[in-house]
Amino acid sequence: MASNSDIDPATIAAATAEAKRKDKEKTAKEKETCETYVKNGLNRNVTVQFLYERLLQLGCKPPDNMIRCLDCKDSKRGGGFGVVEEIDVGTASSTKKLNKNNDSCTQTRKEIDALLEKQRNEGKKLRLVPEIYLCQQHLSNAAHAEEAMVHELIHAIDMCRTKMDPIKNCIHLACTEIRAENLSGECHWLREVQRGRMTTDFVGHGAKCVKRRAALSVEANPNCADKADEYVDAAFERCYKDTFPFDRHPNLR
Repeated sequence: MASNSDIDPATIAAATAEAKRKDKEKTAKEKETCETYVKNGLNRNVTVQFLYERLLQLGCKPPDNMIRCLDCKDSKRGGGFGVVEEIDVGTASSTKKLNKNNDSCTQTRKEIDALLEKQRNEGKKLRLVPEIYLCQQHLSNAAHAEEAMVHELIHAIDMCRTKMDPIKNCIHLACTEIRAENLSGECHWLREVQRGRMTTDFVGHGAKCVKRRAALSVEANPNCADKADEYVDAAFERCYKDTFPFDRHPNLR
């Protein structure tokens, strides 16, 4: 058997180039598929359209290209809402400009940790800029993408209608995560079956799913990670019942 040292460097280079080409094609296809999901969701999904209309009625016009498809690399998440930015108090403007041409995930955990460290140690002011992104490589189908869009639009609604501070106030964060998990359809019993979560536990599955998934989201904020379950428990009763802007739960289980 030939050792690695016996392989022609040109062969190695060609194989590497071919692997990169295939990876680039795969990423491009995932982005194309995701953008089709987003376009169809905006044009056909009545819940997505309703939430967009409610944002306008509340006086919050969604920015252009608010919902983006990104390559989230090794992250397992399906999407997210908001970009944490540092505010220049003297000008009330952001010291970090969003790169709308960047197709990789907007922020890493390390970057967010660094901003929160500045907030704690230097008194820096932070804000959450409304932006929705879907992780293009983790979307299983159109329904999954549309549920993710609804989830993140619920966050946008909450940011618009209240003076919510999900960066520092962990109860605020828990509440909006509870509402987003509950109203998006992500805890529908069919979804739980697909996840292998409902082999025997059918009673109260919706509330249990919402609590579990909301706690995972709260844990992603370093300010709230240590007591995520407690924050979710504290906010649960009120926020689980809150179906705004719907008159009732949009997909009753």
